Parts: sequence; structure tokens; C-alpha cells
Amino acid sequence: MKKVNIIMRMLLKEKKDVLLSVVFGFIAGLTAVGLFSASGYLISQAALAPPIYTLMVIVAMVKLLGITSAISRYGERYFSHRGTFTMLKNLRVYVYDKIEPLAASLLQRYRSGEVLARIVGDVESLQHFFLRVFYPPIVLVTVMLTTIVFTTVFSFGAAVTIFFGMILLVFIMPWIFLLLQGRLASSVRKQRGELSSEFTDYLYGFQELTIYQKAETKQQQLFTVMERYEQEKLRENRRRAVREAVLIFLSFLLALIVLVQVSFYVTTGSLSGILLAMLFMIALTVFEDIPSMAAFPAYLEESKQASERLSQVWEGDQEPKGTLRELDTTEALTYRLDNVSLCYPNQALPSVEGVSFNIPQGSKTAIVGASGSGKSTLMQAMLGFLPVVKGQLLVNDTPIETWGKESLWRQLNVSLQQNHFFFGTVHDNIALANPEAGEETIREALAKVHLEHLSLNDHVQENGANLSGGEKQRLALARLLIYPAQTWLLDEPTSSLDAITEEQIMDQLYQQTTAATFIIIRHRLVGLEKMDQIIVMDQGKVVETGTYQELISKKNGYFQKMKQLEDQQIQW
Repeated sequence: MKKVNIIMRMLLKEKKDVLLSVVFGFIAGLTAVGLFSASGYLISQAALAPPIYTLMVIVAMVKLLGITSAISRYGERYFSHRGTFTMLKNLRVYVYDKIEPLAASLLQRYRSGEVLARIVGDVESLQHFFLRVFYPPIVLVTVMLTTIVFTTVFSFGAAVTIFFGMILLVFIMPWIFLLLQGRLASSVRKQRGELSSEFTDYLYGFQELTIYQKAETKQQQLFTVMERYEQEKLRENRRRAVREAVLIFLSFLLALIVLVQVSFYVTTGSLSGILLAMLFMIALTVFEDIPSMAAFPAYLEESKQASERLSQVWEGDQEPKGTLRELDTTEALTYRLDNVSLCYPNQALPSVEGVSFNIPQGSKTAIVGASGSGKSTLMQAMLGFLPVVKGQLLVNDTPIETWGKESLWRQLNVSLQQNHFFFGTVHDNIALANPEAGEETIREALAKVHLEHLSLNDHVQENGANLSGGEKQRLALARLLIYPAQTWLLDEPTSSLDAITEEQIMDQLYQQTTAATFIIIRHRLVGLEKMDQIIVMDQGKVVETGTYQELISKKNGYFQKMKQLEDQQIQW
């Protein structure tokens, strides 16, 4: 049961519902056996024309058992489903708490559709663990053992037959099915993840696919994956139907064996004929729920695989609890990198290698370089998204791994190359950074980034689909202007703006960050004169460091060459 440790922890939180489900299930199963056995006895007694009061007592017992069975069955369903829904809620919260700190690095290892399939599909499939795997065998075995004890009072031989039938149908056959299920290694969950990934690609890339006339080809690929998924589900359902048919046949066969056995006892005079119908009905009813064990192996294997797939998402990446410190300060942060190397998951060569520099408190630093030189990778590490492979990355003279990520992020104002915008209004998307900011503060922020033409109630489509690239960047900067952080990390915040607007907005940022630690990644080299230091990168390494005047006057320097090329392009 090691592979289902996640669901077991969530299940044990609902001890009351689990216990009540088992108790009511036991009562329901036992009263069902009692109801049918009493009915069989009533039929036999009625055939002998006994006194009316005898039949009245048996009829009253049958009615009482019927009412008790219905009430207890309702209680079983109520508490088992309530426990399942509460368990699912706890499980969703648990999964979210696990993956939320890994949000940035998660999509570096998994496709977005695969992540969605795991945190939605696999979590949903775990609901069957309690309803189909955990408590049904407990109820079935306890009801059978109680029934066997009751049967020994009338026929020890019939009780022995039912006992061995229980061993065969509850333990041996499901174990055999479980072995076969493991060998078949159903790939339903894998196919579901692939289908989710393909559909996500098709959805987000539809415009490009249509422009390049590849939408139909991608659609066919999607249909192929969908067909494989449906075929795998069909094979799984067929296997489950076969197992259920086998158990139904064996349970009915065992009931017939009990009927033949007790009939023999009646003919030899060792058993009263009036008990024949009752014992047969006991055997028939006690095996009534056996077919549910046909689904036991499939649901157990499904729960094991779902639990394992969920664990893989965060396994090895979770922050060690109890060892992280809280970065609690209102002052600007310092950064120091000592021989730092960075590498993305599943990448053979490092993206950044042997980088060292210092960013003092309240300084203005620009990181420049050609595309692919490792600038954004450095930003990922400075945010705590990408682990340091070699060397040390220090925040306030302490290794970044020591700080809790959320306490670090609270100190930062961050603008990434791709900023997400949610379905809602302009106000909703800006107030995300500071929910306590008033409308006037938000309007001032919009004015500073030249978005005064937008109303706070203007609609924003999912991911800002109705905004231009420049409007997205300016809206992202407006978020930062309403949050009072003293450390700013900006990755190409104005790359989609024209030169005049860019210069005006950069002036606003400089005014806002007079005492702040300001770190900006840029391709353009215009306006860097105000920087305290410029870090020049090439092919994952720092090739130059200095002020603007130092670098521009350096003969045949890398920064000087970059500046000359940029000036030529502007003139051209």
C-alpha cells in the first residue's frame, strides 16, 4: 500500500465517516442476508400451514429487516460519499500546497496538458479508492464471517462450504485478477495525459496552425491520440466485464453447491427440510456483493498509478519544511553570485556557467547580452525558480535556498518576459499585486505607463488576448507601481514599446525606485547611463562588468561592439 500513501493520509483524516460507512455497510449486508433467509424460512413454514401467529411473527421480522436494510443502506451511501467528497477536497488542497511553490519549474519538466491531466484526472480517479477498494472488502468479509457463524447453528457443512467460497471469491480470485492487471499495465492514464497535452497544444496554437495551414494535420494527430485513448478504455472495460462475469458465475455455482449439499442432508435426515430454502437463500445472498470485487483490482491499480503520478510531480523538489527562514524586511535586498552555474531539467549543458558578481543594496544594475546568453536564466535563479547547480547565490549574504520562497517573493517587484493576464477587468488584473490599493492609486499607475485611456472596468480577455504586446507590458508595469517593494527584477519590461514611450516609462521607473535595488534585463542599450553597473553576458558567462562610461570607452570591448551595432541599425 506504499504507492497509495497520499490517499491513505487523506483517508485517515476522515476516521468518523470511514467508521460509520463500515458500520452501516455491515448492518446493511447482515440485514440483507437476514431478510432473504427469513423469507426462505417463511415460504417453507407457509407450505406446512402453521398457526397464524407463527407466520405473523416471521412476517413482522421480514418487514423489520427490510426497513432496517433500507435505512442502513442509505446511511452507508451517505457517510461513504460524504467521506469521499471531503477526502477529495483535502486531497486537492494537499496537491495544490505541494505544487504551488513549484509552479515556475513545473512546466520545465512537464507539458501543461500533462500537468492538468495529473492534478485533475488523477485526483478524480482517487475517489474510487475509498468507495471501491478500502471499505467494501472490510464490509464483505465481516458480513460473511458473521453469516458463517450463524449458519453453523443449522448446518456445519454448509457453513464450511460458504467459508471456502469466501476464501476463493474474496481473496484468491481478486489476487489473481490483480496479478493479471499488473501484467497488463493499463496505459489509460498515460493516454489521457497525452490527449490532454495534444489538445492544449492544438488550442493555444490554433492561430499559427491555421496561418501555416497545418490545423487539419494537427487535428488528425489529435483524433489519433483520442482514438488510442478510447481503445484503451474499451479494453479496460472489457477486462472488467469478464472478471465480473467470472465472479457472478462462481458465486452462483457456490450457491448451487450449497443447495445440493443441504438437499443431501435433508434426504439423509440430518437436516430438517424446513431449513433448506433458508440455507439456500443465505448462500445466494451472502455472495450477492461478490461481483463488486471484480472492480477491486482495476481500482486498486488505478489508485496506485494515480498516487504515484501525482507524487512524481513534486518528488525531490519540495522545500524541506522546518528548515527555511523567513525573509522579513522592508529594506532593499542585496544579491551576490559566487561562481554560479545553472542548468534546466533534462538539459545536458549548463545555461549559465561560472558567473560571479555583486549587486549592492539600493544599486541600479543592468544585465545585457545577446539573445540566449543566459540573462533570463539568471533571473529565474534570482527568483528562486531554478536551483543552483554549482556555486552560491546569496540574498542578503545568505544562500537563497535558506529563505522560504514566498517570504522572498513578498520583497520583490517582478516583471517577466511573459506576464499572465486573467479573464476579468483592468482593475482586477492590476489589483492582483496589491488588493488594498484604491482606485485612484490604480488610475495614477495607469497614467504613469500611458494607459490612461483604459477604464478600470474595461474587459481583459484570457491571457490578455485583446491587448497589444505593448499594452501587456505597460499593464504589467502598472501592477508593480502599486506594490511598495524595495527590490525590482525586470526582464525586458519595455521590449515591445517605441523608443519615446520606452524612455518616458523608464524615467517613471527610475523615479519610483530611487532607494530600491533595481535589476533590469535588456537587449537595447539606450538609457543605460543611469545604471550603477552593467553586467555583459555572452554564451552563459559574464564577459564584462562596469559602468556605462567604463564599458563604452573600453577599446574593442564586447559592450562597445554591441553599442556600435545598435547605433548602425538605428541609423539604417
